[in-house]
Amino acid sequence: MNAKPAVSTLLLRNVPLFSLLPEDQLLLLTQVLVRKPYPKGSTVIAAGDPADAMYIVVSGRLRVVMRDKEGQEVILAILNQGEVFGEMGLIDQAPRSATVVAVEPCELLTITRADFTKCLREKFDLTMNVMRGLVKRLREADKKIGSLALMDVCGRVARLLMEMAETVDGQKVVTKKLPKQQIAKMVGASREMVTRVMKELETSGHIAVSAHQILLRDSLALTK
Repeated sequence: MNAKPAVSTLLLRNVPLFSLLPEDQLLLLTQVLVRKPYPKGSTVIAAGDPADAMYIVVSGRLRVVMRDKEGQEVILAILNQGEVFGEMGLIDQAPRSATVVAVEPCELLTITRADFTKCLREKFDLTMNVMRGLVKRLREADKKIGSLALMDVCGRVARLLMEMAETVDGQKVVTKKLPKQQIAKMVGASREMVTRVMKELETSGHIAVSAHQILLRDSLALTK
């Protein structure tokens, strides 16, 4: 039988959900968390499945999607290192509301419903961190609903680019691959419209697109 990959307290300390927990609580968590790899393209959870575990992203990226009866896909979020998913179903015991797919090879930490519930009962700090994470997610959902309702496509694309950007040498840059079809699914527009908007943003000097990154100018914030 293969041994489970080790989960260290140092690894957990780098996860925002666990970063403020004392060392003894982190040590207890290492005994119930399992580290598992997922290949690119694999489905981690599927909409409609029973909620039996929570997941924490150690490395890689994942896409959270919902599909309608015709198979049309809407991307709800892109998950990166340190982010948590699957915890809402463990709390309300409802089936999975969305599908999560690995965009690239990933490593995840998993904790079962039984261990998760036990941890929440016994570890107040962890309970508060989970609550903060849920509140943050609700606020982000409110912002997204507001932008879809009140912003035009240009504003939605600009907001998405700023949310996806990281600071490199003092400049805001989107370094992760972001295909136009993926942008379209995240902002609720057609690929053709997104292509047109991206071209307009580039022509007007709000962004600079190269083979490996998108550089955001300060003026992009004014287009929201």
